[in-house]
Amino acid sequence: MTAPLTPPPPPHDPSSHHAWQAPGAAYAAPAEPRYGQDGPGMKTELLEGTVIMVAVALAGALLGVLWWWLAPHVPLVGDVDGQGSWVVYLKDTEGEQAVGADGTLTLLALAFGFVSALAVFLWRRRGGVPLVVGLAVGGVLGSLLAWRVGTWLGPTSDVIAHAKAVGKGVTFSAPLKLGAKGALLAWSFVGLVVHLGLTALFGPRDPEPVYGAAVPGDGYGPPAR
Repeated sequence: MTAPLTPPPPPHDPSSHHAWQAPGAAYAAPAEPRYGQDGPGMKTELLEGTVIMVAVALAGALLGVLWWWLAPHVPLVGDVDGQGSWVVYLKDTEGEQAVGADGTLTLLALAFGFVSALAVFLWRRRGGVPLVVGLAVGGVLGSLLAWRVGTWLGPTSDVIAHAKAVGKGVTFSAPLKLGAKGALLAWSFVGLVVHLGLTALFGPRDPEPVYGAAVPGDGYGPPAR
């Protein structure tokens, strides 16, 4: 008997099949992106920024009380002139109590800015634009509130009536005033600087990409073997 002339089919090579399918797998359509994996979402960040702004602004009431309590008082004295009209003048014309009041508010605002920035960083280490904006706006609103609270708790702004109430030649305190309006920005400035520094030094870091690993969403993968 003679052998059949038809040659047997070539053996199936699984490696060629895998080599052909590997590029197809690399070019597979990327999965649909899932939002919210890298953060809580914009709505949540906006809500947190609003909470921070309100909390920091309300802390300005405490700053106002401390300013009224620690600021030096400007001494005034009332007198009656030759026409029987009341006049008020400074008891110490060379005193620096007015400058001390501005400096006291500035120093307190710097301290409040540091504490508020530290508290925000410890609460949300990842940071975010809404958190920073809430911290900055809250610092300005808190300073304005502290200014109003301090002047409200201080002596009356009607110095003539105050002089008449205490009597001629009796020393009394002048109204608590803020001469340097730039002190209202100290809280926000220090808060932003401290928060930025803490985030840069101790904030979470993005993982470094591994060499040869596929970048999500680019459609390419490691070379087939």
